[in-house]
Amino acid sequence: MSTTTNAARTASRAQTRAGESRTTAARGPRHPLAASTRAELLRVRAWPAFWVMLGVWMLLNFTFAYLFNYLAYATESENFATEGMPRQQLLDDLMPAAVPQILTSGMPMFGGAIMLILGALVTGSGYGWGTWKTVAMQGPGRLAAFGGTLVTLAVTVIATVLATLALDLGVAALIGVIEADSIPWPAAAETVRSVGGGLLIFGMWTAAGALIGVLTRSPALAVGLGLVWSLVVENLLRGVAELLAGIGYVTDVLPGTAAGSVAGALGADASSGGAPGVLEVLDGGPAAAVTGAYLVVFAVLAAVVHRRRDLV
Repeated sequence: MSTTTNAARTASRAQTRAGESRTTAARGPRHPLAASTRAELLRVRAWPAFWVMLGVWMLLNFTFAYLFNYLAYATESENFATEGMPRQQLLDDLMPAAVPQILTSGMPMFGGAIMLILGALVTGSGYGWGTWKTVAMQGPGRLAAFGGTLVTLAVTVIATVLATLALDLGVAALIGVIEADSIPWPAAAETVRSVGGGLLIFGMWTAAGALIGVLTRSPALAVGLGLVWSLVVENLLRGVAELLAGIGYVTDVLPGTAAGSVAGALGADASSGGAPGVLEVLDGGPAAAVTGAYLVVFAVLAAVVHRRRDLV
């Protein structure tokens, strides 16, 4: 009797293991890149600094694109951005129809600096905390692990641009309900182009931050160097280019110049009283091509350097 019982138990366990094997086979092995992306998304979602940086951008975008200008319109006063602007034009710029131009106006400088910091923090922190070393010892290959980080940053850029668009449309629609008889909505084609430009600008600066984080292996140093370059060095070089004509050939294709020209080509105000960082140095096509090229080069270089360098 006991022999029969043991045989039945053995057969039952074998069937259970076979069922589990079939389930695993049906699901298929998880790809290392997918697993790395899932782990990285989990990490950044639980990281307060990640949400603080995104929240700062959304607050800056709301404040400078809508709050100050609406207060100037409602109180019939002037500020540094609305001086000499007719009141009706100010209201038109607050309507949903102007969102494609407003969306990218703050991205070349302030938004770009925030995304650069975010990229530097995500990649650079892994060296200081020993995360990259642990992943290399226990997890997938270096390229798969770093690819998951790049995919996570790409998802972050897409989500941030779409959230900015939703915020701008929502605030503009609310102002339209309060102040206008009818609400003019933007054309779909213009909105898509503006979103594409925003993805290029934010993607390029995020990839630049990721590269600097890998090169320095220190988030603090990477953030400092990135901000000095984006906010100081490029502006100084463009100022020198006005005095020395030969330098203009270099400054015309710098990352900040290309990103600012993308925003300018999409209709953002490039005048002296407009949004900082918005330029009209390059036409839309060349500006988008240069920005896209920087994005690819920065991402590829970051992956190559990370794969070859010592993680200790």
